[in-house]
Amino acid sequence: MQGAVAVLDGAAVNLALFVACALSGIPFSHRTMDFAGLLPPLTVGAAIVSGAYQGRTLLSPLASAARGGRAMLYAASAGMFVLFAVKATQDVSRAASVTGVLLGICLVAVCRMVVAIHVRGTCNAVAERILLIEDGARCADVAWARRAEARTMGLEPDADDPFMLGRIGDLMHRMDRVVVCCPEDRRERWAEVLKSFDARGEIIDAQVDRLGVIGAGRVGNRGTLVVAAHPLAPHHRIVKRGFDLVFSLAALVLLSPVFAIVALAILREDRGPVLFRQDRLGQGNRTFRMLKFRSMRVDQCDTKADRLTSRDDPRVTRVGQFIRATSIDELPQLVNVLTGQMSIVGPRPHAPMAKAGTKLYWQVDRRYWERHALKPGLTGLAQVRGHRGATDHEDHLRARLQADLEYRNGWSIWRDLRIVLATIRVLIHPRAY
Repeated sequence: MQGAVAVLDGAAVNLALFVACALSGIPFSHRTMDFAGLLPPLTVGAAIVSGAYQGRTLLSPLASAARGGRAMLYAASAGMFVLFAVKATQDVSRAASVTGVLLGICLVAVCRMVVAIHVRGTCNAVAERILLIEDGARCADVAWARRAEARTMGLEPDADDPFMLGRIGDLMHRMDRVVVCCPEDRRERWAEVLKSFDARGEIIDAQVDRLGVIGAGRVGNRGTLVVAAHPLAPHHRIVKRGFDLVFSLAALVLLSPVFAIVALAILREDRGPVLFRQDRLGQGNRTFRMLKFRSMRVDQCDTKADRLTSRDDPRVTRVGQFIRATSIDELPQLVNVLTGQMSIVGPRPHAPMAKAGTKLYWQVDRRYWERHALKPGLTGLAQVRGHRGATDHEDHLRARLQADLEYRNGWSIWRDLRIVLATIRVLIHPRAY
């Protein structure tokens, strides 16, 4: 796998430089081709040094693309240094070189992303060489992993026996990961042995699955099991917040005439307050006051969300029927987005005591609370898939929760943009009443 990607990297760099020279009208006999000849091996070398061919890296589209593009940039810098050292830079076309390098970075990144997506989609972690050592316990079924039965092969985790360590080392040669499944009383011995080898060593523990452990950490001199982390990396949070600010400000300005018309219509119908505030669960399970255009009669507003709205609900005003059916009643939440309580895209905020059928939401599925790791959204993946309106049955909530968790675990700014665009076609929905 690693060799195939290295060949692909070299081919992508070559193609980019030949295209750049062709576009610049440079003949193949030009000195610029000397620079082109240097780049492929330099790129592969830089990729090897930077770990761009590690199994785990090749399985991640973004990590693989980033490291491949970075290797190309390092190679270009090294290539220019070589040409400068031999005083050949004056004979090299700067335009063709810059174009070739930029095109090469793009090609290498795209090729690596395609490979990573293909590998993950067809054979999952086949890019990693995994050894499963079963010592009195059965490991997980991993079709592409090499399996070794410790007792059958006479393997013993004995740090006082260098010959035994040598046998285990021969077995682990060229492996990326070594996973041991053994009884609890033998884990400490295997841990001591695994630390002496040049591969990632892991020990299967049933408690990891029970607790949903995602990593390990330390507090002072004590080890910890990491069971939760923010779904978004710090730089992703900055990107998402920037998008929220720009979008909400622009939308508030552009939709100000709509705000004015709706406010006048509400006032004209019953002269009550224009806005309606209701407590909803936000990020980190903290409650906040969510804003909506008032769509119910003043004396019948459900401030605690104890009763779900039904079709032909007598509490809903005539203006309310229209703004609820078209989702216009949700527009004031742009202010919640601007103040940081909500996001443009995210799981929709629910009332604390909302029910699906006769059960509270978290009684239907204990994973319900996991959706609150992100800010609630004005729209979301569940909404564009048609999961909106009343939750009369438990399955209504399960469908929404599945979409919310899928969004939580696979966020990208491009997905946010696609959801915003897809929201336009579901603004009017038969379950919105």
